[in-house]
Amino acid sequence: MAFHVRKATKIIPHFRNGMRLLGSLRESPFAVHKIGNRVLGFENMLNHLSAHRFKSTEVEKQIDSVNDDRDNQVLNFPGGKVKFTPQLSFVPEREEERIPCFRVLDDNGQPSMYSNFTQVSKEIAMKMYNDMVTLQTMDTIFYEAQRQGRISFYVTSIGEEAINIASAAALSLDDLIVPQYREAGVLVWRGFTLKEFASQCFGNKYDYCKGRQMPVHYGSKRHNYFTVASTIASQIPHAVGAAYSMKMEKRDACAVTYFGDGGTSEGDFHAALNFAAVLEVPVIFICRNNGWAISTPISDQFRSDGVVVKGRAYGVRSIRVDGNDALAVYNTVQAARKMAIQERRPILIEALTYRVGHHTTSDDSTRYRPVEEVEWWRVAKDPVSRFRKWIESNGWWSDEAEAELRSSLRKQLLEAIQLAERSEKPTVADAFTDVYDVPPSNLDEQERWLRKTIKTHPQDYPSDFPLF
Repeated sequence: MAFHVRKATKIIPHFRNGMRLLGSLRESPFAVHKIGNRVLGFENMLNHLSAHRFKSTEVEKQIDSVNDDRDNQVLNFPGGKVKFTPQLSFVPEREEERIPCFRVLDDNGQPSMYSNFTQVSKEIAMKMYNDMVTLQTMDTIFYEAQRQGRISFYVTSIGEEAINIASAAALSLDDLIVPQYREAGVLVWRGFTLKEFASQCFGNKYDYCKGRQMPVHYGSKRHNYFTVASTIASQIPHAVGAAYSMKMEKRDACAVTYFGDGGTSEGDFHAALNFAAVLEVPVIFICRNNGWAISTPISDQFRSDGVVVKGRAYGVRSIRVDGNDALAVYNTVQAARKMAIQERRPILIEALTYRVGHHTTSDDSTRYRPVEEVEWWRVAKDPVSRFRKWIESNGWWSDEAEAELRSSLRKQLLEAIQLAERSEKPTVADAFTDVYDVPPSNLDEQERWLRKTIKTHPQDYPSDFPLF
């Protein structure tokens, strides 16, 4: 049995050129095209050219043709017809031109006259700025607290405030957030209080994780925010699974997961994208490409054009955006959410940014990158300053309001830290709950052993450590 072959139209050498052609046709005022005896509009033309992804294709017998042109044959293969070519030609490892980056505001906070962005209201813009400053101030003070030995660990989002806050602003509270560990700003937007942040970092009895997680590993069922896990990229497949559940339940919401460029070097990233594309689930992948996977630069991670092109390989619609432009991020995530939910499809967003702070408080980034580079990004590309210039140009902000906001936030944060520091720790019993309905004997034995150890070596534990 042979494969079925038939006449085909002239091959477009590269997919990119084909999409450029279609893009130019879209812009044409005469966006009606004739294929055979059919007249198609642009959208119908795309449907005509695209394969039916789940349509079963059987291997058919070869049909002889009087005008058999072996340069114009197709293979009726599962997933769609594949054209043959007599030319030995490899797909290039990358295009000559890099994928462009969507931006609305320039470095001076002025919108491009050619940008077709959706304007945000004064109310939303002011909350976005307030929350970006809150995140920035919180990072500064908690970082200082860690350096003073008051908490054991901390992760800052300095330089990435726009991705945090603007993406959260474009989402619904019904959307499920599956974070990495640098998305505290999403919780800020959703109403997680400074007291709740401080309680988690100090691991007191008000911490929802009962002191069993590292600092900054937040989680809140009330805010639809999965608890942070340190394992790189493990959260990405989880988001896809959650999105699949949403699709089955026909919910008007999507799952959103965040990760860094280093996460895309993990197998979980690739498995998740393929899973999401094949099952067509409403999930948004947001990659914070900040240039560094701890001390590994992106040049040592991959040779592709960043992360955005990896979506195309798996059949995932993708976009690259300026992660330091709050308006661009807001517009991108808003559009991505609409497509993800209405079309039941995954979307990949690569947000270009820069990690101004150290990877964590356990890291010294001056060991592997120039201080001058960090300082340039901190001053010239600061997303908070850029957004402030925009709201000031609209007459919504002033130096007086800025000073008042920062002073108030610093006072609130210091009070929250002092309160969290004075609050009792969770009891010993809390370390053994919430896993089993009926604790097994070996777990009971471990609890008795721990209590005995605390009584035998009281000098190794805080004097106010609650045993019961």
